[in-house]
Parts: sequence; structure tokens; C-alpha cells
Amino acid sequence: MLREGGASSIQRAQGDYWIARSSQAMTLGKTLGLVLAGGLARRMGGGDKARIKVGGATILQRVLACLKPQCSRVIINANGDPMRFADTALPVVADSVPDFAGPLAGILAGLDWAAANAPNSEWLLSVPGDCPFLPKNLVTRLHEARIAAGAPLACARSGEWRHPVVGLWPVSLRDDLRRALLGEGLHKIELWTARHGVAVAEWPNAPVDPFFNVNTPDDAARAEALAEQFPDA
Repeated sequence: MLREGGASSIQRAQGDYWIARSSQAMTLGKTLGLVLAGGLARRMGGGDKARIKVGGATILQRVLACLKPQCSRVIINANGDPMRFADTALPVVADSVPDFAGPLAGILAGLDWAAANAPNSEWLLSVPGDCPFLPKNLVTRLHEARIAAGAPLACARSGEWRHPVVGLWPVSLRDDLRRALLGEGLHKIELWTARHGVAVAEWPNAPVDPFFNVNTPDDAARAEALAEQFPDA
């Protein structure tokens, strides 16, 4: 029997559930998406790998279709002429660290952009611009992993492979990352994330590895075959 003025255990549990769902929605709403498209694509003979077509759409189109429902906003990190991405109507942010310093430089550029232009964004999700099969639950799963582990950072893993570029980064750590890049010359992602603690969210790597990336012409052919065989991937 419910005591007058009180609440049943079921009602309390329902209230806790919706509070948790609301908190999760607020967290996801504060996550900015960053597509890393600043690589040199040497193994593809140069050019933008993100413009390779897979399953009737460019990899970039597939990445943006995946990220936009999951993130508050999406931006692109790329060096060179930003107008080559004008068709996306998205902000294009170049590295502030010179000499193509690697993905950490692109992540720092995204964190700085978030601090200056999206002050309500507390988190940055980074993904490579050459992954045509990214999961639709990427942001949720990464946040769940970092919360469960009590870690400030999170990255993805599929099968035996960890994917440090596919990760969540708190905007509050951007100055620490800047010091590591410019003051220490540190460019390896996992050396920096190990200092702060990184959680890992796991996905199966079959029948399609969600983090399969296109680095070579053979990879592009393999991606096209996978997209034809698994059109929902």
C-alpha cells in the first residue's frame, strides 16, 4: 500500500530512469563532432580520401550522415584550401600546429574551435574521414564507457584493434594537449591519453568492421564490396 505523500519503489525507479535518460541526452547534446580529413593520403596517391565513393555516396557523405544525428554540430578538420569542402556547408578548421603534426593536431584544432564557437559543447567526438561504416550508436557507447570507467577520455575498439582516433575528448583538456604537442613534441595519441585515463568501448568486427578505413585502392575496392553485400552497414 502506498503511504499518503510518499512514493512507491516503482515510481522512484521510474523517476531515476528518466533523470538518467535526461542527463544522458544533455551530455550527448554537448558533444561536437569532428571529422579528421587533414591527412596527406600518400598511399592513395594524394587527394581527399573522404571523396572516394562507397555504396553510391562519398565516404564523407556517409560519415556526416552518421554523425549529424549523434552530435550537436559537426565540423571538419582539413589543411589546404577549405573551399573544397564548401558543398558540406560546415566549418572547416585547419591545424594550428605546423608541418602536418598528425591527428592530435587536428583534435587540438577541433577543441579550440569548440571553446571559441560552441561554448556549450563540453566534449569533442573525433572520427577519421576515411571510415565509411561508422556505428550509429558511437557517441552513446563512448560516453557510457567513460562514465562506467570514471575516465575523462574514451576510444573505440573492434576485435583486437584499438582505434585511438575514434574517441571522446573533453574540451577542458585542450591546454594540456597544446603543451604536449608544442612543448614536448608529443604526437602519439596513446601516450597522451594514458596520462589522463582512457576508457574503451567495444564493437564486433564482423560481418563489417565499423572502423574499417580506406587507405589504399585495394581498401576502397573492399569497402565497395562490403557496402554492396551489407547495404545497412
